[in-house]
This record gives sequence, C-alpha cells and structure tokens, in this order.
Amino acid sequence: MTVVYFAIQGLNYASLSQLHKQYFGFPGEILMRMLKLVILPLIISSMITGVAALDSEVSGKIGLRAVIYYFSTTIIAVILGIILVMTIKPGVSQTADHIDRTGTTPNVTTVDTLLDLLRNMFPENLVQACFQQSANVVVRAASWPGLGELNESALCLLSWQNITKEYKIIGTYSDGINVLGLIVFCVAFGLVIGKMGEKGRILLEFFDALNEATMKLVQIIMCYMPVGILFLIAAKIIEVEDWEIFKKMGLYMVTVLSGLAIHATICLPLIFFVIVRKNPYTFTLGMAQALVTALMISSSSATLPVTFRCAEENNRIDKRITRFVLPVGATINMDGTALYEAVAAIFIAQLNDYALDVGQIVTISITATVASIGAAGVPNAGLVTMVIVLTAVGLPASDVTLIVAVDWLLDRFRTMINVLGDAYGAGIVQKLSKRELERMDLTSDVDVANPFALEATLDDDECEKKSYVNGGFTVDKTDAISFTETSQF
Repeated sequence: MTVVYFAIQGLNYASLSQLHKQYFGFPGEILMRMLKLVILPLIISSMITGVAALDSEVSGKIGLRAVIYYFSTTIIAVILGIILVMTIKPGVSQTADHIDRTGTTPNVTTVDTLLDLLRNMFPENLVQACFQQSANVVVRAASWPGLGELNESALCLLSWQNITKEYKIIGTYSDGINVLGLIVFCVAFGLVIGKMGEKGRILLEFFDALNEATMKLVQIIMCYMPVGILFLIAAKIIEVEDWEIFKKMGLYMVTVLSGLAIHATICLPLIFFVIVRKNPYTFTLGMAQALVTALMISSSSATLPVTFRCAEENNRIDKRITRFVLPVGATINMDGTALYEAVAAIFIAQLNDYALDVGQIVTISITATVASIGAAGVPNAGLVTMVIVLTAVGLPASDVTLIVAVDWLLDRFRTMINVLGDAYGAGIVQKLSKRELERMDLTSDVDVANPFALEATLDDDECEKKSYVNGGFTVDKTDAISFTETSQF
C-alpha cells in the first residue's frame, strides 16, 4: 500500500503530465497483459476438457442448473437495486445541471446489440473470434433527391414506408476476444470429443495438457501480481483530477455500494448456505485472491485464471464443474452490473425529475437483466448496456455521461461481485450435481483426483479387488461407498 500512499501524496505536491502517469502505471499494464495472455488458452482448454469429461445428459443438466442460478441471482440483484434507489432517492436532492458530464455517449441500439450478441455466438471465423467480435452498425443510406421540398408530415410518412430502404447494416468488428463465440464452439467441440470415445482421447489429452500448462503459467503470474496490482490502482488514483465529483455523486455511490454489499454478504451467502449447507464465508475467504484481483483490474474475464485456481485449490470444487461453469459465468453472470444499471437508470430519472410508473420500473428490471447478460466481461462494458436501459424507458441516452466520472471506481466493486457470484455458482452446481458426478466416477475410468487422466494399466492384484454391482457398475471393494440395499454380488 506504500505505492498507493505516495501516489495520493504526490497529488498534493506535483502535477504529473499524461506521459508520466503512463510511465508510472507501466508495471500494472504488464500485469494486465500477462493475465489477458492466458485467457484464450485457458477458456478453450477448460471448456473442451470440462464438457468432454461429461456425457451429453450430465452436461445438459449442469448447464441448465448454472443458467437457472445465473438468471435467479441477476434478477435478485436488480430487484435489490431498485428497492434501494427508490428508498434512498439519491437523485432527488439535485439536478443534472449540477453534475459535470464526462466522455461521450456510446452509439448503440437495443435491437442491434441483441443481434450482435447472437452473431457473436456463431462466429464465421474461429481464428478471428480469438481477437475480434462482431459490432455491426446501422448507417443512413444516400439521401434521396427532392426530400428538402417535402413537408414534415410527408417526410414522416415516407420514412415510415421506406424505413428498410433508408438504413442499412454495415458489418464491422471491434477488437477484443469473442468469448461467447468461443464458448459455444468449445461446448459443441467438447461434446463431439466425448462421443468419439477412444478416438477422441488423444484430443482430450492434448487439451488437458494445455490446461495444466496454462495453470502453471498462472502460478508464475501470481508471483508478480502484488506488485502489478499496487501500480495499477495507484496509477488510476493519479489520473483522477476532479475529486469534487465524488462529493456530488456521494449518495449515488453509497446506494450502489450498499446494494453490492448486501448482495455479496446476505443474498448470495444465504442461497449458498440453503443449498450447500456449508459456511459461505469460509468459501468466500477461499476466493479472497480472486476477489482482490477483480477489485483491482475490474475485468471478470482477466480474473478468470485466478478464479480457477482459488476455486479448485482452496475450495476443492471438482474440475469437471469449474471448467464448465466458470467460463460461462464470467461471460453471462453479471449480478453487480445488473444492480448497477438498475440503480443508475432510476438515479438519472430522479435527476431529470422524471416520474417512473410501475410498468417502466418493470421494464428497467427486465432490460437491466438482459443487458447485463449481454455485457462482455471487460472493463466499462456497463456503460454500453446502460444506454440500452435508458433508451428502453425514454430517458436521454446522453445522460450516461453524468455517471462516467465515478464509473471506474464502481466498476471495480461490481466486477468483484460478479466473480463472487461465479464462484458461488460453481459450488452450488457441484452440490446439485453430486449424484451425477458420483455415477460418472462409478461407470467410467475417470480418476477422482484427476478426472481427465487416462486409466492406468491394472495389475493382477488390483483386478482382484474389482466386483460388479447391479451387473453393470465396476466398483473397487476398498471404496468407502456402501451399496447395502442394491448390491447383488
């Protein structure tokens, strides 16, 4: 924390140029680059091996449980955010004119964003999906001759009748890993490998070895992480020029942070305790390193390597669950983002003295839920989806610039909640899938300690320990599992 202290003190004595600020944050930039470096091989290898280790029926059940959990917690977060912002009313005591605007408004529409989400699920080029994602834009076609001579009503009629002719969609791409497309491909590819049996084992071995090698790299990166994180956050503090904005937006920030704290310390732990029947705070302590990383780098995708390590090593979650659930969670499970968007939309409505009826509040809750799922696990994606939520209830999209100044700070906390929700989800899905996992251990050659290792050659003594249960399942007699009621030797 010494670096952060000197960063704050330096603001009182010297004014650093933009170039010097970039130099100061260089060690943090190196950490981000290293974490982003391992995202691609980690997602590909973990998803393929995770799905291939499960049969299609089991993977379908696990996937369904994970999606139901993600939707449920996201809806709970949105409702919690709406209750808090309607109770505290952070925007009632001031107006939009008192708050300085920062940045520009992202030019997005609801329909095109949802269509891009579907396009990204099915990339046309797998190699391109590793570094670019679809981001199509709607542009106005060449103007028609003589339009200036028409009156306003004629123009409206003409525009309504020829709306499809006046605008066209231009296919473009933006930089960034298309995580959603890679996940869809890896799930399908993993299922195919699992169905291939003996022929697919060589591919399974390859991707499992790739996953283990990537995790070794993650362990090396962990050694540098404390230094990188300190410089990363210190550089961000130095970049802040207007500290008065935090006083003006104080009540709004308190509302968001209170919602995130309640969701993280009460809602998620309660769900975990009811289903898993274990101490949720001990589980959270095991994820501490991943949570700190998410807080500092504000990217759930970049935190994924650390999340894997904490979930598997500290909380002992089955690799077959983590490799399947965590990458999906880092992409679509955005509890913190959904809560933030619901609070921000109603806060902006309060600033504009815009009364929201019940229908509009329901619209905000639904739109915030869907938009958060479509948000990529990268920094500041919430601002893009925020425009969608504002547009859905008729609020000015340009008012998103009112919250940009404090978004960098809130983004870190909501990312931490997103990662915590992913981890809890893995623990809950493992508990709900316990019966299927035990059945797989009995009916397959999978080693419990290493689910992806090939069966070792058994000697004669080991073969004598085997007996048949129900005429089908092979069980080691030395196992502690009891089959008193069903065994037929």
